[in-house]
Amino acid sequence: MQKLQINVQKNQKIRDFLLNYGFSSAQTNKILKNKDVKLDGVRLNENDFVYAGQSVVVFCEEAPQPKFETIYEDENVLVVNKGAGIEVQGENSLEECTKTIAVHRLDRNTTGIVILAKTKEAENALKQAFKNHNIQKKYVCEVFGRPNFNGEEISAYLVKDSKRSEVKIYPSFVQKAVKISARFKTVKAGEQTSLVEVDLLTGRTHQIRAHLAYMGFPIIGDGKYGKNQINKKFKQKYQKLHCFYLKIKKINENFDYLTQKVFIAKPDWAKKYI
Repeated sequence: MQKLQINVQKNQKIRDFLLNYGFSSAQTNKILKNKDVKLDGVRLNENDFVYAGQSVVVFCEEAPQPKFETIYEDENVLVVNKGAGIEVQGENSLEECTKTIAVHRLDRNTTGIVILAKTKEAENALKQAFKNHNIQKKYVCEVFGRPNFNGEEISAYLVKDSKRSEVKIYPSFVQKAVKISARFKTVKAGEQTSLVEVDLLTGRTHQIRAHLAYMGFPIIGDGKYGKNQINKKFKQKYQKLHCFYLKIKKINENFDYLTQKVFIAKPDWAKKYI
């Protein structure tokens, strides 16, 4: 049994506090059922509130995995390796937890490198670098099937449906479509699944997930664009998609020290192949 002392950042019910910290629903239910959470020595019930500035003690068999880890930090930027289950923006997000400004996004259940600004000047510089395609991002994913990608650039057209929070891919231009491009490389082909490296050339909502599914190679664990029977077969509830590489190729002169800086965070399931 582990003993964790956790500082409270905002007013909320103890159940929400435990879930936001990273405990699963099952872990949270067990902790509350056994009353294994205390405040000032008093055991808490699930409807009790905790308040910013307080310190809670939790007894648990297994500590939750951190939702992000710091890769690099200075007075202008913060670079983190984001875990699954945390948004980049919004309530309980990377922005809120780190008191920074997001300049790009990863989907909630996509893992990997995110760079955040600590000042308005850094935000403007990084956003301009993204706009000018001066920041390179590479991803790795596990897909169902055996694609024979050799690093070639593949393009298609994407239409976003904001009401349904999803996108559709088309082989040629249709109304309201934007062009998407990426380089795909198969780095390991297995009997049923393969590892694919993706060098992203455009950054559109759900681009990699939707494009690979359209080509017949859905990402394992993708509940939106993948296939439920495949996800159940491999017992994967989050998409196996990870941004492992970010390079600042060029940025304005006020942040020139970041030019050519490379950040790498490889997932355990693909370290041998990328």
